[in-house]
Amino acid sequence: MTIPDALTIPAGQVDDRLRAVLNGYREEWGVLDPLFGETIDLLSTLVLAGGKRVRPAMAHWGFVGAGGDPTDPAIASLGAALELLQAFALFHDDVMDGSPTRRGEPTAHVRAIADHEAGSWGGEARRYGEAVAILAGDVSLVLSDVLLADVNAEVRRLWNDLRIEVNLGQFLDVVGTARGDVPLATAERIVEYKTARYTIVRPLQMGAALTGRTDLEESLGNIGTPLGIAFQLRDDLLGVFGETELTGKPVGDDLSEGKPTPLLARAREAATPDQAMVLSTVGSSLSVEQIADIQMVLVDTGAVADVESQITSLTGEALDAIARTPLAGDANQRLTELAEFLAARSS
Repeated sequence: MTIPDALTIPAGQVDDRLRAVLNGYREEWGVLDPLFGETIDLLSTLVLAGGKRVRPAMAHWGFVGAGGDPTDPAIASLGAALELLQAFALFHDDVMDGSPTRRGEPTAHVRAIADHEAGSWGGEARRYGEAVAILAGDVSLVLSDVLLADVNAEVRRLWNDLRIEVNLGQFLDVVGTARGDVPLATAERIVEYKTARYTIVRPLQMGAALTGRTDLEESLGNIGTPLGIAFQLRDDLLGVFGETELTGKPVGDDLSEGKPTPLLARAREAATPDQAMVLSTVGSSLSVEQIADIQMVLVDTGAVADVESQITSLTGEALDAIARTPLAGDANQRLTELAEFLAARSS
């Protein structure tokens, strides 16, 4: 699918802001010690390597829809803060999940492990690599907060809510992955807290609140909640059936990790004993053949069709909410573009 202008317009402004911030910190800290500069380089490599910039886009159109000037530097700073927070989450997620690649490239901890081994440095290579990635994520978290030092109290409240929600959602995800066989209700709660609120709802609301328009919070939540859930359900399908060349992740990676998704929960509820036996291998090192067998069960149990139907229904709900919400400028049109793109994307 063609990436809509609703994503690319805010992305350019946010990328410029990110480069300025990261280059400034690299110059400031790199003078004191070259190793400080390496930390910023790790961060820059991840943050500037791509990504759809969904969170900044949501904040941007929430801001414009509330009457904000799209060229206001404040909305670019909010978008950059959201991307730095996302980088913090990705650094840490990759360590927690043991992910070898991110956006088609080796993850930060994997690269650091390779450096340690190549240099025959002291200590354990794995612990070193994970420590480097965690610290890079911590730096990213602090920088995201610095960018929002001057925002109003309502934006700060939503920012705090967002950070708490995404971490609690990640906690449920980690525990669910370890324990396995997560019920559908818990899997859906993970989707709401780890993705829907973090990726769509709070960025939309923060953008509007940046203008002082707190009256739009409920309406934007009515748009963002179904769209955010649809976004993650599509991501779950891509994590199982997506092409590596498009997603940047190995095929079936979520199955090997044992991610507690609504897709998997639905399949387990409907599985026959033989199908349940196939699904019991989820969360272990899987061969290509085993992944194919699991994919077949997900289709045959009707779980894939159920999730596709839910995505369609939720997207329709979000589009109806967009149509009902009186927003300024072309925000209604742009949010419609985003909803349609995010629900049907292939990466």
